[in-house]
Amino acid sequence: MTPEAAEDDVDYAIDVRGLTKIYDGRAVVEDVEIKVPRGQIYGFLGPNGSGKTTTIRMLCGLLTPDAGEGTCLGMALDEQDARLKRRVGYMTQRFSLWEDLSIRENLEFVVEMYGLDRPRKRAQEALEQLGLGERAKQLAGQLSGGWKQRLALAACTIHAPELLLLDEPTAGVDPKARREFWDEIHRLAAAGMTVLVSTHYMDEAERCHEIIYMAYGKIVARGTVAEVIRGAGLTTWAVSGRGVAVARRALEKSPAVSTLASFGDSLHVSGEDARALSAAVAPFDGRDGCTAAEIAPSLEDVFIHYMNGTRDNFS
Repeated sequence: MTPEAAEDDVDYAIDVRGLTKIYDGRAVVEDVEIKVPRGQIYGFLGPNGSGKTTTIRMLCGLLTPDAGEGTCLGMALDEQDARLKRRVGYMTQRFSLWEDLSIRENLEFVVEMYGLDRPRKRAQEALEQLGLGERAKQLAGQLSGGWKQRLALAACTIHAPELLLLDEPTAGVDPKARREFWDEIHRLAAAGMTVLVSTHYMDEAERCHEIIYMAYGKIVARGTVAEVIRGAGLTTWAVSGRGVAVARRALEKSPAVSTLASFGDSLHVSGEDARALSAAVAPFDGRDGCTAAEIAPSLEDVFIHYMNGTRDNFS
């Protein structure tokens, strides 16, 4: 079977191409193609202002594309209506529920907005699923960031959507709450829900089945984390020791170096020309108490590399 034939057999929750949105004569999303198989978790990465939120809003019917075609849950982009919104859950960057209502009241109200029956029973099930039961009477406005996140997730999944779109859902949340959130996302995906989640956290991206890297309106890379790292063509060295600050000042001037990132007393030095980078780093091995060793590039090294290599479409 050819790769093309195998791809034809895939059941895609999202299958769009040529997706474009223009504001004030500038394309904030340009010729974007996204394919997400059902039941998979796809990470959506990219710098602020790269068009991720605009793309997500076009996928769920909140924005109309200026160009593009394809389907979302089998429904053509130009035919999206209220039926699609009932099959999609969308969690925005900002907490958007009613802060003067309790957790339970918020969930019951959301059930009624979707026109579903048994709002109290559905709300109770959601409370128990996400560990909110003991806080059911607490006002949403009194919750910490992590608890607000749980409530928002309960609200956008209470109608059992087929597709879940999450826009930087864990920003400002502590590591424990983030881990619990991702455990729940994997539980939902295992039950058949498809998830597209934008994030700036590399550890979260690594928990996705595949990632899509978007920079200033265009898709730059896609695939598994290993494929994206390999496709960047980076070589990375770690320079460590007490003289690392001196090494950094010197390496910043080297044309062989594309990115530098400090991690405590260690410096990650990356470049696309392996031989030139090795020559640039070699003088610092054994100098001023430093050691230098080639290491595998991380997803963060690749993320910074792509950020430095793309141009802001509003500059």
